[in-house]
Amino acid sequence: MLQSHGGHSPRSRKYVVHDRIFGIGEDYWVDDDHGRHAFLVDGKALRLRETFELKDIERRVLITIRKKMFSLRDAMTIERDDQPLATIKRKRLSLLRHHYRVELVDGTELDVSGKILDREFAVEYDGELLAEISRRWLTMRETYAVNVVREDADPALLIAVAVSVIRMAEREREDD
Repeated sequence: MLQSHGGHSPRSRKYVVHDRIFGIGEDYWVDDDHGRHAFLVDGKALRLRETFELKDIERRVLITIRKKMFSLRDAMTIERDDQPLATIKRKRLSLLRHHYRVELVDGTELDVSGKILDREFAVEYDGELLAEISRRWLTMRETYAVNVVREDADPALLIAVAVSVIRMAEREREDD
């Protein structure tokens, strides 16, 4: 996912997620910055545990996101080709900001922090910005942008991370 440690790419890639509040069982598209469909988030409603699939435009599964069952702390797993890729756990919750840690199977750790429920947060690797998630660039309701700023970063993984932490933060709010 993160090969080089060079500077920021002059050309970031922006994706627009057509968000659904409590989107379990619903499908929604992620478009590129030209308005073309890039990924499909497929919410699998009929499963015992919460599952999402991130698919390409031909509807091939790229990444599977699952709620981890029977774990002490709320966690989600991300898989690629039926192999574990990452685990997402809540690190801490402060008054206004959420903090999550993404642990990749290769030992790499990503930090996610910000106002998740407001769709204003960042994904960082070792203090360097990989992606910025924000609504402020958009005027359409129920959308947010995932701006992938590192050229060597994996957009599908970063979109999966964004979808996962938003769902985890919504679930925490529901449980309160």
